[in-house]
Amino acid sequence: MLVSMNDLLRPAMRGRYGVGFFNAVNVEMARAVIETAEELHAPVMVGTAEVLLPAMPMENVADYLIPMARRASVPVCVHYDHGLTFEKCMEALKLGFTSVMYDCSMEDYAANVSGLSEMVRICHGMGATVEGELGHVGDNEGAGKLECPSDYFTDPDTAADFVSRTGIDALAVAVGNAHGDYTFPPKLDFRRIEQIAARTGLPLVLHGGSGLSDSDFRTGVEKGICKINIFTDMDKAGKTGTEEGLKAGAASVTALIPFGIRAMKRVVREKMELFGCAGRA
Repeated sequence: MLVSMNDLLRPAMRGRYGVGFFNAVNVEMARAVIETAEELHAPVMVGTAEVLLPAMPMENVADYLIPMARRASVPVCVHYDHGLTFEKCMEALKLGFTSVMYDCSMEDYAANVSGLSEMVRICHGMGATVEGELGHVGDNEGAGKLECPSDYFTDPDTAADFVSRTGIDALAVAVGNAHGDYTFPPKLDFRRIEQIAARTGLPLVLHGGSGLSDSDFRTGVEKGICKINIFTDMDKAGKTGTEEGLKAGAASVTALIPFGIRAMKRVVREKMELFGCAGRA
């Protein structure tokens, strides 16, 4: 069934478990996520991000994800992640996405508050939910890499003001996490997570989940993380599955599809069981 983010994260916050958000830039990825959620009776979030639109345009993502979510036997939120422009967020809403992240985190504080407040007003009027980010989660490499990530960590006191002013439904935090492959084991600031959760009373979001340790996930959820974003691990698993298919003698694209899906499902299952959301739907 197609639901909003609040339908998943509010129960997660009360039950102290995490819900996975998985980007799905093709039908095979979407199948891996939703089929696994159904097998485990787990709530799930699935969608795409603005940076991934070159791989699959948003309208095409909506074409397969919205109907698949509606048919699912478990609650599925279709989420547009890291929307960098107002226009693209509006496009996602018009296409039927039930949640958006409007990422104004690199703007100054006033602009971040202003942009998100307007997005919340529109989305709530349409029955959709909004994720915001305070501080900034950078990348592990490339143009998005931060020289000193701790300069961009989320401040707990500012977070309380931010949530009050914007009315957002979930808050993405910068606490030592980063997007993409970690070049060395990250050190998450769990005390900061706990403080932000206490001061805001909102479900918290951890971006850059691929590559964190099992202990990081468990402790993060215990301290207040309710949504965990996963893409890199699943994306790599799909490639590995395809390579396994080629070695096994698969002679066509259609013959390769099951190999990729099986490999991605293993990652999704592992994360859902680790986050504690299995059996919660």
